[in-house]
Amino acid sequence: MRKYLILLMLMTLTDCTALPPKNSENICSTFREKDDWYDEAKNSFKKWGVPIYIQMAIMHQESHFVADAEPPRPWLLGFIPLPRESSAYGYAQAKDETWDDYLTKAGGWGADRDEFADATDFIGWYCNVSHNRLGISKLDAKNLYLAYHEGHGGYQHKSYLQKAGLVQIANKVAKRAKLFQRQLGECQSDLENKGWFF
Repeated sequence: MRKYLILLMLMTLTDCTALPPKNSENICSTFREKDDWYDEAKNSFKKWGVPIYIQMAIMHQESHFVADAEPPRPWLLGFIPLPRESSAYGYAQAKDETWDDYLTKAGGWGADRDEFADATDFIGWYCNVSHNRLGISKLDAKNLYLAYHEGHGGYQHKSYLQKAGLVQIANKVAKRAKLFQRQLGECQSDLENKGWFF
């Protein structure tokens, strides 16, 4: 009986770590709730130079911090499931081919799209490529997001100009990045010192 109780507790703990944060609109609350996330996002920043608040704003837009997020599945006649329109998956909503490119060029062989540390490293890597290939500043959340969404070729051909809704979303990501930057300014020293532990 005790063995089953321990197993049930472990399953519950595992499920809790995969749940999105309770207050995803506040980056301080998010990092306090998910204690490894700040250090993992900071590791990505140190490696790729993309600010934590921009990484998190992109991830918020892409998945709302849901580990196994996927695009909606279309249904035929309301009950026959059809294939999803995209292979995007995980925190970063990375597509299969882009994730494979990341694994080949930067990620470890064991990296997973539903692991926060790997997803934030992927976002940092992709934005670093956008900076090197397209000349986008690592502080320009709007254009980093447009390149992230459209791909580097799409961004170069300005495909986003045909998508008014996407430009509005990119503006929203930029606005959220500024919000997260302000919030992080209020709690970063505590996060660095883990001063919020009692």
